[in-house]
Amino acid sequence: VVPWAGLPVAVAELGRARRDLTICNLHHNATATAELAVALLLAVAKNVPRFDRELRAPNWRHRGDHRRSVQLEGRTALIVGYGSIGRRVAATCRALGLEVLAVRRTVGEAALPEAVYGVESLPELLPRANVVVICCPATPDTEGLIGRDEFALMPNDTLLVNVARGSVVQEEALFDALRRREIRGAGIDVWYQYPTCTSEEMVTTPSRFPFHELSNLVMSPHRGGHVIETTELRMHALADTLQAIADGLAPPHRVDVDAGY
Repeated sequence: VVPWAGLPVAVAELGRARRDLTICNLHHNATATAELAVALLLAVAKNVPRFDRELRAPNWRHRGDHRRSVQLEGRTALIVGYGSIGRRVAATCRALGLEVLAVRRTVGEAALPEAVYGVESLPELLPRANVVVICCPATPDTEGLIGRDEFALMPNDTLLVNVARGSVVQEEALFDALRRREIRGAGIDVWYQYPTCTSEEMVTTPSRFPFHELSNLVMSPHRGGHVIETTELRMHALADTLQAIADGLAPPHRVDVDAGY
């Protein structure tokens, strides 16, 4: 039992060596991460951080500038990764009046609220997407999934949100798409460089590119699952998993070590 979301490399190696071993993890942070994804989407759509900084100055000059915000209702959202997090994001997007499309690794026959497609449909779906929310796990198949070719397919008013892993979106391609205004903006919680110790926390930039200089970006320090309730939620999820095992039931959130999640 991995007591968090994800699959550590060492555990994956153990699982591939021991095919009789059942591996599962916890999805206790799914709601909090989905909420942050929506918060980032709204923040970048409404330019909240920039207006906050200006009003503190104080500067009221741009409050009537209609070009600084977009209305989400009536637009189309593409959820990349339709699991525990993606389904929650999709439900909120529907409530905000967006048409929702979704992409996932496997497409079943069960009735779902969204039109769900396989990953191979991305080239056809991206030109329709005004909002793209990345919620998929980091695996060999998803590494670099969104790059220059994919940004070129997006409308130039697209808003991108990534609460998955930095590796899913190609670093330089993302920077260039934002810098050149190939997309309207982004809200990013997952990055490419992290401090490895306490002494690096005040000097480590999240990328080798100067994302902090971009005005069409809302930055968050990989904290999607961190809320006041996190420890309690983790304990309850772990208890439910252990109880299922003790009762001889299949544990929830079983991991496929070959798929990577």
